[in-house]
Amino acid sequence: MTIQTPETPFPILIIDDYPVMKMPKRLTVLEAVRFKQVCHQYLASGSLAKQLVLDFGETEFMDSSGVGALVHNFKAAQSKNVSLILYHTPPPVMAVLSMTGLDEIIPITTTLETHQPLSVATQPPETHPSVRSWIKRTIDIIGSLVGLSITAILYVPIAITIVLDSPGPIFFHQTRCGWMGKRFKIIKFRSMCVNAEALKEKVPNQAKGAIFKNAHDPRITKVGRFLRRTSLDELPQFWNVLKGEMSLVGTRPPTPDEVERYEVPQWQRLNVKPGMTGEWQVYGRSRITNFEQVIELDLRYQKNWSHWYDLQLIFKTLLIVFHKNSGAA
Repeated sequence: MTIQTPETPFPILIIDDYPVMKMPKRLTVLEAVRFKQVCHQYLASGSLAKQLVLDFGETEFMDSSGVGALVHNFKAAQSKNVSLILYHTPPPVMAVLSMTGLDEIIPITTTLETHQPLSVATQPPETHPSVRSWIKRTIDIIGSLVGLSITAILYVPIAITIVLDSPGPIFFHQTRCGWMGKRFKIIKFRSMCVNAEALKEKVPNQAKGAIFKNAHDPRITKVGRFLRRTSLDELPQFWNVLKGEMSLVGTRPPTPDEVERYEVPQWQRLNVKPGMTGEWQVYGRSRITNFEQVIELDLRYQKNWSHWYDLQLIFKTLLIVFHKNSGAA
């Protein structure tokens, strides 16, 4: 029995009494949008089986948009008490699931009768040429070592001023989402009061969309405003670059709660590593108050990327970093 015709994208077939959705060879932004639509239509159709099986047997590639659609559909299925189960996951798909941690959240099966977590070690997908560029990685390593040397020199005076102004930790750690949505801990010099995260809900958001901004955020300390204006608070991020979690140049690293609000096409910005600087830093910085502008700049970076383009953005960042109107996000 077929619920949808085989010619329809993402046909749902009944196999051994299980509804099985056939996944395409490539799951990028166009397919991902359709995947979300079809899945949500099925979940809204009425009488549902206790599980929906996604057959990835023919899938050869999945990028961050595919990850976003999968996350959306997993949550939608949960709300309907339907188990979303992944079936026939080939190495390229398993690599994505493993690096994003979804293999520990979404059940994966080799048969339609049982499901159990699988682990397949393979090369992650090349969602963008910059991801596997050894030249870009070399520039990142050299730049991060230089940056960490500067950080070591400035550490003592910065640490003293932070503590004198606002007693508490010198560093601020926050979970951010990197390439393909993989989470990591970003590190900065603390520029806010100690309980800033708890007070966030009390601060009005002046931005539109899945970003948070307030030009006069009361949580920022006096020293913190100076650190942000000069971008000194970001110096410890060179450690994230050295570890490979970030790049010197890339897209703005979002917080998990921001990613929770993404529509499927907006996940495209996670096809590259997040950067300490990028188009958003050079051409928008704190003036950006609309998330669509962030998306536009991030996708423009991905389109225009080259090693020379990265070096241009680094140079432009150095030129504007101490400008009186440059404030960090």
